[in-house]
Amino acid sequence: MRKFGLIGYPLGHSFSKKYFTAKFENEGIQNCQFDLYEIPTISDFEEILVENPELEGMAVTIPYKQQVIPFLDKLDPACEEIGAVNCIKIKDHKLTGYNTDYVGFKNSLVNWMGNIRPKALVLGTGGASKAVIQALKDLGIEYLLVSRTEALNQITYQDLKGKPSILEDHLLIINCTPLGTFPKVEGMPEIPIEKLTSEHLVYDLVYNPAVTTLMQACLDAGGKAKNGQDMLELQAEAAWKIWNE
Repeated sequence: MRKFGLIGYPLGHSFSKKYFTAKFENEGIQNCQFDLYEIPTISDFEEILVENPELEGMAVTIPYKQQVIPFLDKLDPACEEIGAVNCIKIKDHKLTGYNTDYVGFKNSLVNWMGNIRPKALVLGTGGASKAVIQALKDLGIEYLLVSRTEALNQITYQDLKGKPSILEDHLLIINCTPLGTFPKVEGMPEIPIEKLTSEHLVYDLVYNPAVTTLMQACLDAGGKAKNGQDMLELQAEAAWKIWNE
């Protein structure tokens, strides 16, 4: 039996097991299983590997996309530049890290927006944002990072509230935080939603619920909004390809 799985915490919201189980069934892929490994700390990762020597590939989600890197033997060059891992290939007892979030987000964004390149606000500075930032750079999209804390080359949510012109000047808003994810569906990043207009585009990496509170706020203002479902599917297919190379 070929084994694959996902590490993260918590994993109640995960789509990966359902996606891969359905893929195996629909495509007639036999002798494969995909399991969830909900680990409270990244130090538990090694135990997962020891207890499951058949594992050939792992997906990585919040909050371990950066924390898992020291446990790996090698990083794909593109992944090294991004600085976050969401896909691990296990071969000959060696672990290699990849980032398929980059491919999933970039292709999904281009499919949605076409040729327009508005300035972007990237909400959140965790592992998911690393792939988003690299994709924006490669697409030539100017961006501004927004976080709860002050740091070099980023602004805070308080800055956004104090300077409405920032939101007026950045028409693409990308939520890289888990805020708004089921079951806490009322949550959303603290941006001044009253400043959203029909020109704004919200891309929310959250996919459950299908329409987040942030997305709805943009839609109510006459703008456009998209969730992270097809990004997830694209990155999952990219991971499957890596695991089978």
